[in-house]
Amino acid sequence: MALQIGDKAIDFTLLNQDAEQVNLSDYRDKKWVVLYFYPKDNTYGCTREACSFRDSYEDFTDSGAEVIGISSDDVKSHKSFTEKHHLPFQLLSDEKAHIRKQYGVSKSLGLLPGRVTYIIDPKGTIRHIFNSQLNFNKHAAEALKTIAEY
Repeated sequence: MALQIGDKAIDFTLLNQDAEQVNLSDYRDKKWVVLYFYPKDNTYGCTREACSFRDSYEDFTDSGAEVIGISSDDVKSHKSFTEKHHLPFQLLSDEKAHIRKQYGVSKSLGLLPGRVTYIIDPKGTIRHIFNSQLNFNKHAAEALKTIAEY
């Protein structure tokens, strides 16, 4: 069952592009978290989405938020992707798609991993969910808009 607005975000531990463990709970009571699930590193849409978050990253940090991307790519792929596009945020490796399944991020057209962004407040509550496979650049804008409303 997919998580909904008002639900508590499920805690997890995954490796980032530097092979360091990241726990969602580390941000609790400290920052907003923009958790975005995306299909695959170095594809057209995912690159545009990541670069949109990169280009707005200072706005996120000024708003007290951290951006975290998750895909099934491995740590090595994430490292290459972050270096190639100068991404200032963490990308987490969910190779077996366990976290994707826990959050209820379904496949698009039954084939592609979904593209869904969760905006989580500092108390760990999901405040907004944006699901769009094709509006790559709108994920960052939706996240900033939601944080500004609070």
